[in-house]
Amino acid sequence: MKIVFHKRYYNSNYAMDPAAAPGRLEGIIEILSKNEDCKFIEPKPGTEDDILRAHTERHFNYVKRDSLLLELASLAAGGAILAAEEAYGGNPTFAVIRPPGHHASTDSCWGFCYFNNISISLLKLFSEEKIKSAFVLDFDLHTGDGNINILTFRDSEFRVKILNPDSSGRTSYLKEVQNYLEELDNIDIFVASAGFDQGIEDWGHLLYPEDYEELGKLMKIYSEKLCKGRRYALLEGGYNHEVLPINVNSFCQGFK
Repeated sequence: MKIVFHKRYYNSNYAMDPAAAPGRLEGIIEILSKNEDCKFIEPKPGTEDDILRAHTERHFNYVKRDSLLLELASLAAGGAILAAEEAYGGNPTFAVIRPPGHHASTDSCWGFCYFNNISISLLKLFSEEKIKSAFVLDFDLHTGDGNINILTFRDSEFRVKILNPDSSGRTSYLKEVQNYLEELDNIDIFVASAGFDQGIEDWGHLLYPEDYEELGKLMKIYSEKLCKGRRYALLEGGYNHEVLPINVNSFCQGFK
């Protein structure tokens, strides 16, 4: 599988937030680098036109006021686009990008999110007439309000279904995801807002590494069933830096 990464993502000096704490990505890159199935690819920044498909010009100008923030948020958007393009071409892809994006709405943002990477990447494919529908699995502890706001309130023919599982037990959580996937049809691509803060040793105290592997497997199985295996995932949350790499790697093992 492909891994999207750029060394500039290590820099989070544009934010004072626990989600921007240094040390988040190093362990992920180290563990994935040892996986012979992973091929690293480097993205280019998303363009202003790419970003304005999901955001207002006012919001773009708000981010633009901080040159470092604009650089890295645009690079994260570009990483998401590259992951989407690879997935569309048949390569399962995980994007290790920062800053994340699922709390960024059309004209606002919070939670260390600035541009909505999921929306920007999907709308890019839609604008190129490659897809007409998508499924988003957002398994971050915190509901991706930005994904919902941008992708489900559009005056266009682009159909997006989003699941934010809310079951309180690990078995019922996985079953909720599987039951939802069983009901899907006419989906052109799968994408995950891959936050790992539901981990048993993270804020959510719910999911074990093997559960993340199962989530990856479910996305693989049903994307192969519905859309020729087109699937990608973008890193969102996860705050325990010691276990985050393990959970990411577990997901990738099932997802690849």
